[in-house]
Amino acid sequence: MSENNNNSIIKNSLVAIVIAVSIFYTIVYPIEFGKDPLGTGKLFGLPVLAEASKDEKTGNAISIYKFRKDSIDILVPANRGLEYKFKLSQFSNLTYKWTSEVPLYFDFHGEPKGDTTGYFESYTIATINKMEGSMTVPFEGVHGWYWKNTSDDEVLVTLTTQGKYEVVGFIH
Repeated sequence: MSENNNNSIIKNSLVAIVIAVSIFYTIVYPIEFGKDPLGTGKLFGLPVLAEASKDEKTGNAISIYKFRKDSIDILVPANRGLEYKFKLSQFSNLTYKWTSEVPLYFDFHGEPKGDTTGYFESYTIATINKMEGSMTVPFEGVHGWYWKNTSDDEVLVTLTTQGKYEVVGFIH
């Protein structure tokens, strides 16, 4: 190859890198991460996309959460139950794995946002000591587990999750 061809390849590569970085920081970063270091997302109205989108049928805002990974140890008291929940947008996916020292009764369920009737939808009900899976939730709201410990000793549950959600935590 001649020196001119090498210089041309280097110059074109550098231009492509500059364009890619510019697109990332002006468009992708504000949309995906809700951060706008250059102010271009605001100029184009992009931070709105990172905060919420609109339901096409109702026009209502739908919350959009950032991708995250979490792990928590939960102590379920002896002869008691507790709930641990997450807020998710409609059709969001939650990947999870939980284990306990002994089998526990549990109800993996969700409650629609804004519902005042007490309605909830159970996805899985069982008595086991571990579960792993992925759930695409059918509606916006809080989703999670109710564990019931029928033993005379507290039981440790280790829960790991990943997805686009907000941690609500313990529900009393």
